[in-house]
Amino acid sequence: MISTKLNIINNAEIQKNGIAALKEALGVTGTLKFLEQFDHGGYGDYTAEKYLNEEPEPTDEEIRKIFGR
Repeated sequence: MISTKLNIINNAEIQKNGIAALKEALGVTGTLKFLEQFDHGGYGDYTAEKYLNEEPEPTDEEIRKIFGR
């Protein structure tokens, strides 16, 4: 039977090792250019858009009907 040791590391260690590997392979400038490909910076106006499809707050009367009072 062959015994295999699992190399379990946390996310912070994975990120640290990944950045180090990128820097070694691509250099600092190449690493930054590579990472920029995944940063889309968001889009739109969240503050304005979050209220577009919001349902109005129920009135006191509607709440009383829900709870049968």
